[in-house]
Amino acid sequence: MDNAATPLEEVRTRIAKAAKIAGRKPADVTLIAISKTHPAEAIAPLIEAGQRVFGENRVQEAQSKWPALRAAHPEVELHLVGQLQSNKAEDAVALFDCIHSLDRTSLVGALAKAMDKAGRRVPCFIQVNIGAEEQKGGCAIAELPALVAAAREAGIPLAGLMCVPPLGIEPAPFFALLDKLAGDNALEGLSMGMSGDFETAIMLGATHVRVGSALFGERG
Repeated sequence: MDNAATPLEEVRTRIAKAAKIAGRKPADVTLIAISKTHPAEAIAPLIEAGQRVFGENRVQEAQSKWPALRAAHPEVELHLVGQLQSNKAEDAVALFDCIHSLDRTSLVGALAKAMDKAGRRVPCFIQVNIGAEEQKGGCAIAELPALVAAAREAGIPLAGLMCVPPLGIEPAPFFALLDKLAGDNALEGLSMGMSGDFETAIMLGATHVRVGSALFGERG
């Protein structure tokens, strides 16, 4: 537990400092520990150290390790932060408490159908392709209002917007743009910021930061 508590406390301290600079409360920022590629044995110490929100990239990987962890720790939240195929919508709705990668109208339909079937509504962030990168998932900025409207029409609870800025470019303008887009679409949540830039994201309004390597070390 001590080994896990040290990086967790370091990250929490950095979050608190960034929030203070921005005139915000640290409690208003949710830390999502990105546990993708890490085994259950690496995750359990963080849970013991007090971390309660985790993120996975792939439905199948999460299915292989989280049922036992959640049975032992039912208070833990699990977020899907990676791309979601429509044919995995039912599995995602059954397993996750929040989905950060709603990015197209076909997925709206699949998720709404899955939520209706499961009898539970899972909050979703709409992922925006904030840097207009062809190789990345995410809704084009110009298509965002229509996707927001479609999700609302389908009864999907929207938690806010999510983005992954382009690598190697100062992220602050992209975070500021996501904040503006959220305001334009009457959305409050901002899932943005990772291990290398979460302090900047917090100063620009992030409500959820997705931190992996700063907590777990480099990927397994």
